Amino acid sequence: MSNETPTPAAPSPTPAAPSKGQVFVRRLTSTLALWTVVLGALFCGNQTVSDLVFILIMLLLAACGMFEFYGLVRTRGLVCFRKFGMAAGLLMVAGTFLHCKGTLGIHDSPARVNDFETIFLILFVLGLCIRQFIAKDNPHGIVAMATTLLGLMYVPWLLNFIQKIEFFRFPVAAAKDAGTFYVLYFIVVTKFSDVGAYCTGSLIGRHKMIPRISPGKTWEGFGGAVVISTGASLAFAHFAGGKLYGMTVTHAIILGVILSIAAVIGDLIESLFKREAGVKDSGGYFPGIGGILDLLDSLLFNAPLMYLYLRHVLTH
Repeated sequence: MSNETPTPAAPSPTPAAPSKGQVFVRRLTSTLALWTVVLGALFCGNQTVSDLVFILIMLLLAACGMFEFYGLVRTRGLVCFRKFGMAAGLLMVAGTFLHCKGTLGIHDSPARVNDFETIFLILFVLGLCIRQFIAKDNPHGIVAMATTLLGLMYVPWLLNFIQKIEFFRFPVAAAKDAGTFYVLYFIVVTKFSDVGAYCTGSLIGRHKMIPRISPGKTWEGFGGAVVISTGASLAFAHFAGGKLYGMTVTHAIILGVILSIAAVIGDLIESLFKREAGVKDSGGYFPGIGGILDLLDSLLFNAPLMYLYLRHVLTH
C-alpha cells in the first residue's frame, strides 16, 4: 500500500464575471425580445386578439411582479399575505380592463375607472383587516397588512395606468388608435432613459448618486438618461406624425425630461427594495436583466405620469 499523500484536486476556476458590454447586450436582447412580442400583439390589426393578448400579458406581469415583491418582503424577514395580495391584484387588473372596455360601468369617463379602483382599494384594506382577524399565528398584523397593501399599490395599481393609456378616450374619433401609440411612445422613451443611463454611466460615470442604494448609478449616467431619452422622445414624435394626438415639439421635450427623471427614480426605488432584501436581482427570468420587477421598475411610475399628462395637458 502506498504511503503517498494524495494530491488534492485543483479547485475549479471561478467563472469570470461578464463584462459591461456583455451585460448590456444581454439586457438589450431580453428587452427587445419581450417588447417585440407585446407590441406585435398590440399592432396585429385584430382587435379581439390584441385585447386578449394585452390582458393576458398584464395579468402575467402583475402576477409575477407581485410574487417577486412579496418574495423580497419575506427575504427581508417580514410577513405578508402573499396569496391574498396576489389574488386581489389580479382581480384589480381584470376589473380595470373590463371597465376600460366598457363591459362594466360607463367607460366614456376616465373618472369611472378611477372610482372603481378607489372602491377596490377600500375593500382591499377592509379585507386585509379580516384576513388578520383569522390569522391566529400572526402577531405582526400591522406589518403584514402594510407590506401586502404596498405590493398591491406598487405593482398592479401602477400597471393599470398602462391600460388607461391603451384605452384612453380621445376627443376625436380619428385618434382611436392613439392610445396604443402612446403606450409604445412611453415605453420607448423610458427604455432609452435606461439605455442612456447605463451607457453614459459605464463610459464616463465618476460621481456616485446614492451609493448606499445603488452603487452603479452616477450623476453622469443620470445626465445621459435625460439627454438620450429626450432625444428619443423628439425622434419618436417626429416619425409618428399624427399618430400621437396632440403631441408637439414642446410636449415631446417636456415629456422626455419628465419620463427620463422618473425612470431613474423608479429604478432607484426598486434598488432600495432589493438592497433591503439583500439580493442583486428580483428574479432570474430575463438574462442580463433579472426578474419582472427589474424589467418594470422604470415603467411603473412613468405609466401614471404619462396618463396624467395625456389626460390633463395633451387633450386640453
